[in-house]
Amino acid sequence: MTTPEAEQSQSEPTDEGVPEQSGALQGEAEESVAADSSVTAPAGGSSSETAPEGETPSVTAPDGEIPQPADTEGAPRPEERLERAVRAAEQALIEFEIAVETFRVEVDNFSRLHHQKLGPMYSRLDELEAQIAEARAARTGDPEDIRKAHEARARVMPMPGVEELFHGWMDSEGLFPEAVAMLTEQPVRPPQRVRPSEGARKLYRELARKAHPDLAQDENERKRRDEFIARVNAAYGRGDEALLRELAEEWAAGPVPEEWKPSRSEELYARLEWLAQRKEMLAFVARELEESAIGAMLKLAPDDPDRLLEEIADQLLAQVDEREAELAELIGRAC
Repeated sequence: MTTPEAEQSQSEPTDEGVPEQSGALQGEAEESVAADSSVTAPAGGSSSETAPEGETPSVTAPDGEIPQPADTEGAPRPEERLERAVRAAEQALIEFEIAVETFRVEVDNFSRLHHQKLGPMYSRLDELEAQIAEARAARTGDPEDIRKAHEARARVMPMPGVEELFHGWMDSEGLFPEAVAMLTEQPVRPPQRVRPSEGARKLYRELARKAHPDLAQDENERKRRDEFIARVNAAYGRGDEALLRELAEEWAAGPVPEEWKPSRSEELYARLEWLAQRKEMLAFVARELEESAIGAMLKLAPDDPDRLLEEIADQLLAQVDEREAELAELIGRAC
């Protein structure tokens, strides 16, 4: 019997777990810039008459007066419009990243709890199916039944592949803390639930919005935020609300980020392009999570994923009872 973990190891977010984004961030930002750059008539002025086709419209000043340029005082500079567009794109990206990370934690926790709680039941079912096939082959002596019995026995303890061996143990940064704890014989703290408590989720969202590395304006600040967010993600992954509360207090007492300083237009446009690329990468991650076996299972119970584990366990127990009854019947016939 193939468990969902086998599929999960092959593809690890947006229908249920991760909300879809309406359009690319860059498109939204460019529309904002375009809207801000539209020309408006000066306050208190009247619209000029339309010039005949083919002629250039002109503004005629009263006799004795010199034409003055339109009053542009108060109109936003191009850099200011770009800054607003960048800030809007940053906030949109942060919200999307929060949604993706929230769903990733649920997928990861569900996968671990699924293996921890239901793995023994899957193993029991595989063993019963192998015994049933062997009993049937012993009774009939049919070569086909013997072949099926060998295949069933081989499925009980298959040779794991490299991806299966290392799945859930390491990522691009190296070994997970849980893996390090196991290798050093330290106690491991497994997740208690698929979905962390509402308080933990609220604290996580607040910290992610305040301390997100993308809000840093220099390399040192980005490094500080990267390290802090890594601790926040680890605490949220374990559903540790108390630790998240401590981290919130730590961040509140930390150094105040430097005030935003306007950048050149070229740098702001480059920032918008980077944000759009980052959003596309997150969308790919979201699709991978949702299309995975565990992600598909989570869609079946988006409101209460922990209850889904209990329902699957009930189904597996019923299947175990059926296989045991079938095996007992085959053994009884042989006697």
